[in-house]
Amino acid sequence: TRVRSSAASDVYKRQIVSSDEYLPFPQTAQQREVEARLKEMSGALAKRQGLSRRRFFQTAAGMAASFVAMNQVFGRLFEVSEAEAATPELAQALAAAKSGQMVIDGHTHFLRDDTRLNGFVAMRNAVGKTGWNKQLTDEGEQTIDKLKFNNYVKEVYMDSDTKVALLSNSPSEVPEDWFIPQEQVFATREKINNEAGSRRMLAHFTFTPGWPGWLDKVDEAIERFKPDSWKGYTVGDNTHKDKASHPWHADDEKLMYPFYERIAKTGIKNVCIHKGLFAPGVEKNFPNLRPYADVSDIGKAAKDWPQLNFLVYHSAYRWVGGNPADGMAEFDQTGRSSWTSDLADIPEKYGVNNVYGDLGQLFAWTAVAQPRLAAALMGILVKGLGPDRILWGTDAVWTGAPQWQIEGLRRLEIPEDMQKAHGFKPLGPADAPLKTAVFSGNSARLYGLDKHAEIVRHDRFAALKAEYEAAGGARSNLRYGYVARPA
Repeated sequence: TRVRSSAASDVYKRQIVSSDEYLPFPQTAQQREVEARLKEMSGALAKRQGLSRRRFFQTAAGMAASFVAMNQVFGRLFEVSEAEAATPELAQALAAAKSGQMVIDGHTHFLRDDTRLNGFVAMRNAVGKTGWNKQLTDEGEQTIDKLKFNNYVKEVYMDSDTKVALLSNSPSEVPEDWFIPQEQVFATREKINNEAGSRRMLAHFTFTPGWPGWLDKVDEAIERFKPDSWKGYTVGDNTHKDKASHPWHADDEKLMYPFYERIAKTGIKNVCIHKGLFAPGVEKNFPNLRPYADVSDIGKAAKDWPQLNFLVYHSAYRWVGGNPADGMAEFDQTGRSSWTSDLADIPEKYGVNNVYGDLGQLFAWTAVAQPRLAAALMGILVKGLGPDRILWGTDAVWTGAPQWQIEGLRRLEIPEDMQKAHGFKPLGPADAPLKTAVFSGNSARLYGLDKHAEIVRHDRFAALKAEYEAAGGARSNLRYGYVARPA
C-alpha cells in the first residue's frame, strides 16, 4: 500500500518507506519498538509543551525525540540528548546554530504538472485513511501537487537547510512519463536562479544511449542548455522496466566513448549514473536488466577517461526491498555490502581518483531501517573512495523535506567497535572536515561553487526564508513512498 509516513526521521510511524525503485518490507520488531517508545515519549513531551503530537513533530525538539528513540533501540549512533527533546528552546538553539551550514543536495526531483505518474496520490490518501497521519485526514483528499514544483521549493529551500539543489530527472520510452521534460528542467533552473539572484539550482541533461538521435540531442544540449552535468540510467527506462529496450554499460567503447569524447571537450565533465536500487523482486521480474544495475562497468570507463568524473548515484546500494536485516547480516558476516563495497574498491583496483559516491536513498533507507548499517556504509565509502569523493544527496522530494536526513548525518557516528573491527575513521561532528566535505565541499569543487557559501547567505532566497520562518513557517519533516501495510 502506498502511504506517507509522517514526521521527523519517519518519526511517528516507524516504517520502511520507498520510492518506485524498490519494494516494501513489513515493519520490523526493532522499528515497532522505536514506534512504541516514540509514541509514549512524544505524547508526554507534546502535552508538557502545550502542543499537539503532530505539531510537536514539526519542531526541532520533535526531530530530536526521534533520534533519542532510535538510540534507545539500536544503540547510541546519533548525537542527541533527552534534554534536547524535552526543551524546545535548547533544541531550536542547537538547530539554529547549524542552519547556516552550506548544504548542496546533488540529487532532487519533482514531477511535471501533466504527469501521469499518479501513484503518490494513492500513497498520501492511504496514510490519511488509515489514521497513521492525522494531518492528512485534516487536509482532506490529497492531490499530486505535493510532488510538484511549488511544494518542491517549499520543502527543499524553505523547510530544510539545503542551500543549493541539483534537479535530476528520469527518462522513459513513453515520452509522457519522463519525470520532467528536458526543456522544463532548464527553464526551472533559470526561474529559480533568477528569483534567488544566485546559483541556487543546478540541472542535469539526461542522456539516453542507444535511443534514436541521442548524440545529436547531446550536441543540442551543449549549445542550448549548457547543463551543469549529465545523468544516465544504465538500465534504460527505470519507470517502465518492461519497456526498457536500451540498457547500456558505461565501458561500452563503441556506444559510450564517442559521448565521453564530446563532453570532455566542453568542460561539462560530471557524468552522473544511476546504479543499484535493484530490488530482489525487480531482479526476479527483469533478470535481463540485472547485469546493467551493478558497478562492474564503472572502473574501466573511469580509467579510460581520467578527464571526466563518474558520479555513481545511490552509491550502487543493493539492499533495498526484502528484509533490511539481510543487509545488516551481510555486513556483519563479511564486512561488505553488495555493490557499494564494489564501488568503494574501484579507486584501488583501477588506480583512479575520479569515481564518486552519491548518498541518495542509500542514507535514507538505512537510517530508517538499520542505522548501524548506515554507519557501516559511511565507513565503507570513506575508507574506499575517500572523504573527498562522497556527495550529499537525498532524492527529495520522493522522501519528503530533506531536513530529517540532514539531521541524521549531522548526528551519526560510527560506533567504536565497528571502527576498530573494520579500520573505519570516525565521522566527527557536523561541522568537522569530513561531514563538511560530504555536505558541500566535494560538490562545490565539482560544480564550481567554492565561493557560494557566502553568496547564498545574502541572496533573495535567504531573505525569503528569513521572512518565512519569522511568519511561523513550519517544516513538515515528512517522508513519502511505499509502505507495507501490517497484516
